[in-house]
Amino acid sequence: MADDVRPGRACRGTPRSGWDAVQVLDARTLLEQTPDGVAVIDQDGRFLQANPAALSLCGLDAADVAGAASPFPPCHAGDVHQDAETEAVTVWEAASGLRREFAFRTRRLTDRGERLVAFRDVTESRRHQRRLAAIASAASRVAAKRSLSSTLDALAKEVLEADALASVQILTVNAGSERFRVMGTAGFGQAANFFDLLVECLELGAELRMIDAFTTREPVVVPHRYATIMSDPAWKPLKDYMRAPEWDWFASVPLMVRGEPVGILNAYFAPGQEITRTALDFLLAMAEQAAQAVDYAALLEREREVARREERQRLARDLHDSVVQQVFSMGMQVESLGMQSRRDAVVDSAYVVRVAGELGHVSKAVLNDLRAMVTDLHPTTHADQGLSAALVALAESTMARTGFDVQVSIADPHDELDDVEAELQEDAYRVIAEALHNSVKHSHGSLVTVDLRLTRRGTQRWLTGEVADNGRGLPAQNADSFLEEGGFGMTAMKERAGRWAGDLTTRSSPGNGTTVCLVLPLPPSLPTGLASETARRRTTTWTPRTS
Repeated sequence: MADDVRPGRACRGTPRSGWDAVQVLDARTLLEQTPDGVAVIDQDGRFLQANPAALSLCGLDAADVAGAASPFPPCHAGDVHQDAETEAVTVWEAASGLRREFAFRTRRLTDRGERLVAFRDVTESRRHQRRLAAIASAASRVAAKRSLSSTLDALAKEVLEADALASVQILTVNAGSERFRVMGTAGFGQAANFFDLLVECLELGAELRMIDAFTTREPVVVPHRYATIMSDPAWKPLKDYMRAPEWDWFASVPLMVRGEPVGILNAYFAPGQEITRTALDFLLAMAEQAAQAVDYAALLEREREVARREERQRLARDLHDSVVQQVFSMGMQVESLGMQSRRDAVVDSAYVVRVAGELGHVSKAVLNDLRAMVTDLHPTTHADQGLSAALVALAESTMARTGFDVQVSIADPHDELDDVEAELQEDAYRVIAEALHNSVKHSHGSLVTVDLRLTRRGTQRWLTGEVADNGRGLPAQNADSFLEEGGFGMTAMKERAGRWAGDLTTRSSPGNGTTVCLVLPLPPSLPTGLASETARRRTTTWTPRTS
């Protein structure tokens, strides 16, 4: 750049002609009026010259720009330099606390490493992109049907990182309860006695603005809340917990489900950060995702209660259909024997032998049925050793009481099966046990094979279980509707598979037996030695904006 055209400085030197003067004035006017920053930096990444837009973007004075550090990386002599064809992005944190993100391009001026840099502020656009990504990620987490605590912890982290906040809390309220629980947090440390300390603050007269968000069902924004809390003696019990990371403004938005609050999302903004309309809209969108997670967890618990109630009803029906009737038959036989013995005539020994045989046969049947029910309700102590051991025990029990040949094959090449979530193992066991029970009861065959395998592709894993018998199979017209129109057992199997976003299918044809296949996707996994990167706190200077 010529000496007589220096952005941010007055022109020096005398033009050689009138046309040259016009060119110089036009270039200077263009540099002074363009909204993009234009600067010259040296090989160490320090400013040499800068136009007014560059000074404003970086929060610098014209008198101090020469030699000041720039947001751009150094470029030493001897390096191979190429003019940038695409924009790069850098983060600028000025001494005042101002934080911005710049997209920039560079062009080499000299072999000494001096470069011309053109840059623009992309802070809001990139923040908007992060917010959209956070909302999409939150929606996918809720759809993945993870546990409520892990889902809300992940949502809190998404909010924290999207807007570089100081801290985020997600508190929920149990159905029929009026007590908050911290179910998701990011930024602040963990405090096991958080609510005890909060109650102490309340007793000292502290004002809880988050309660206002819950009761009014409207967002609450409180400027400079940090300074108020730190100067208020009523907040003494919680000051150490809320002191770091440092924050300033506070916002609380309600979690709403069908018009009723089920919790709140608290956002603690870093010093200098602004709570704009778009920032508040983002919090509301994330609160909506959190509310959906809470609603899904409550619905799932209700479904589990219905399933438990139906399981008890099924047990009552099974007891009535088998054990109760068999015990009733035993009672009738004993009553008949008693009546015979009360007569004056001598009881026929052949009759006694026959009744005794029948009683022995029925008692064994009762015992087998009771053992089967106990096995179905509690997968024996082997369940504590993992799904594999539980299925082997189930197969042995089934063979002992039914005479069926039950063969179990388990493929777990990476020894990961026992690390699968306990509730998922329980549901997989129940589905396989019900399918095995159906084969023994209805197939009219002699052999059942149980095939369990855990496979992976990258970080995605699947648990697959197949139960196949050599029975007579289902009629062709019934095979397709078997799952859809099955009784309680098939309904329970479908519900257990659906709980984990799994698939349950059946294959059957006359004379070729029936196969029930369960496929459950498992959450992606990484080695436990890999530590997740914690979010870095960023401080900015707040300036009022309406965007």
